Amino acid sequence: MSSTTVPAAFSTPRAAVIAVWAGLAGLAVAMGIGRFAFTPLLPLMQQDAGLTLVQGGWLATANYVGYLAGAVICISAPPRPVRAIQWGLLSIAASTLGMALTHDFWLWVTLRFVAGAASAFVLVGVSAWAMPILAHVERAAWSGRVFSGVGVGICFAGLISLIAGVAAWGSQATWVVLGGVAAVVTFALWQRLAATSAHAPAAAKARHTPLSRHAWIAALCYGAFGYGYIIPATFLPALAREVIASPAVFGWVWPVFGAAAAISTALAVRFFPSHSPRQLWVHGQWVLAVGVIAPVLAVNVYVLMFSALCVGGTFMVITMAGIQEARRLGGAQGPRLIAAFTAAFALGQIIGPLVVNLFHGGLTWPSLLAACVLAASSAMLRLSADDTG
Repeated sequence: MSSTTVPAAFSTPRAAVIAVWAGLAGLAVAMGIGRFAFTPLLPLMQQDAGLTLVQGGWLATANYVGYLAGAVICISAPPRPVRAIQWGLLSIAASTLGMALTHDFWLWVTLRFVAGAASAFVLVGVSAWAMPILAHVERAAWSGRVFSGVGVGICFAGLISLIAGVAAWGSQATWVVLGGVAAVVTFALWQRLAATSAHAPAAAKARHTPLSRHAWIAALCYGAFGYGYIIPATFLPALAREVIASPAVFGWVWPVFGAAAAISTALAVRFFPSHSPRQLWVHGQWVLAVGVIAPVLAVNVYVLMFSALCVGGTFMVITMAGIQEARRLGGAQGPRLIAAFTAAFALGQIIGPLVVNLFHGGLTWPSLLAACVLAASSAMLRLSADDTG
């Protein structure tokens, strides 16, 4: 990703507010709609489109493969940050609206792949665009507000799906609403982003030196995190639908998940200021493991809400802590290690739905396996910690 020159118009304190709101909105669309809108919509598509849980797993996998492909493209052929955001958002809006225009399963697979790839472009673009602006005006601590957009988007998509279920809109109309919102945000941000389209030449690449054993173990553990969280993140609303008849009740699972994600990073920084990133990561994974296994032990509305809080309240904290740990372990090779973390995470997400398919759509054994993987990787993180970890 090309480095960004901050224009004079964006060298004032007001620029920090613009960067926060634009970045938050972009990530809300990219992650809340482009990546995760399918999760709360899965029960509706099961109901009115006859989608099976196995087919849902394939649609989820297509999105995750697209996300991996988008991340690899951003590494191998870095686009300009603003262009990545603009065209990524436009692609998300188009592919989301496209979900309402066809009932062909393989076209759905293609559209979810496109949305996943575009989401990666927006995520990388927002990181490369907003962070330099915040740092330039000495508001780097506000980066957490930008990334709260992920939870905001998830919560919003969940609320729209909840309303759709109660009002009997159907999945087709819900895709139209979400695609329309994505289009409005894209239009609203396009010119604002274009005003910052001046870019400096790409920064020189650091000399490639071998990464340490600790770094590769951490990357493996980050991939385990991707596998561990994606099963509840994808199928929790569908599980709620199986045990709770009323959409007015089971539909709250995903908004609770998103709300927990939106506030989690701020709460973690506020209440655990003495914890290192690795400590936050380890503790977060233990809480995540509890959230993953809870619906296996008992299934009722209280357990599902508890699971949503555990999973939603930790996945952004672990993401934040993992990226910080990658920068620390990687040193001059920090960007290279972050890329390795991203690839491992994406692969973990791809494996998760495929494991569900291997068990013919059942969630009990995949969830137990995910909890065991999270526990094992947490132990590995503790045992492999170097002297500064």
